[in-house]
Amino acid sequence: MASSSSHRLVFFCLACLLFTFSYNSVAGESDKVKLNLYYESLCPYCQSFIADGLVKIFDSDLHTITDLKLVPFGNAHVSDNLTVTCQHGEEECKLNAIEACAIRTWPDPNVHYWFIRCIENDTTNWESSCFAQYGGEKAIKDCYSSDLSKILIFGYANQTLSLKPKHKYVPWVTVNSKPLYKLNDLVARVCKAYKGKASLPKICHSSALSKLPESKVMKLQVSYADEDFNYQAEDLN
Repeated sequence: MASSSSHRLVFFCLACLLFTFSYNSVAGESDKVKLNLYYESLCPYCQSFIADGLVKIFDSDLHTITDLKLVPFGNAHVSDNLTVTCQHGEEECKLNAIEACAIRTWPDPNVHYWFIRCIENDTTNWESSCFAQYGGEKAIKDCYSSDLSKILIFGYANQTLSLKPKHKYVPWVTVNSKPLYKLNDLVARVCKAYKGKASLPKICHSSALSKLPESKVMKLQVSYADEDFNYQAEDLN
């Protein structure tokens, strides 16, 4: 008889395969800039970037050339018995899974981004405020209470742990699979990375870029993967 650990390993492998197949079948080929955010809930630096950084994509026409993927796993660990341990404890694990289910419920980034931003803006009262504003309560709770949420998290774990180069901290951002070390350059880097045939969004014009407000946080603030506390990264280039 196979051991319970063997069953867990098979479940993990199947979860990753199913997630990868689903992800690839939906993603398809696109000339949009692939912008990925690897993050974790309850991380104050991730919260700041989600609220004040990524919002530029949807508050402008930058979303027309951007293929945004949110990956809620961050600095969590998966043990040999497939137990997920999160940097900010069980509440982070729960919210990572809730946000994974939101992405599953609303595949369109222009929908699930706002729900996730709502959660990260108020991780204490999100359940009453975010469901009231965006809906989706039954679908997300059904997903969270089933094995589907575990499949999603294992899939995101596989994506995060397979990164090359490996992520060193969160928020970890890649533009066309290359790490973005200066998050203040997000808009300019996305504009520069676009090689499609459509005209560049208005925000990409130099005059528009020059009018963008300076970030409130001049130094890159991150939560490192291998530490139990946070640092300020002063020079990461």
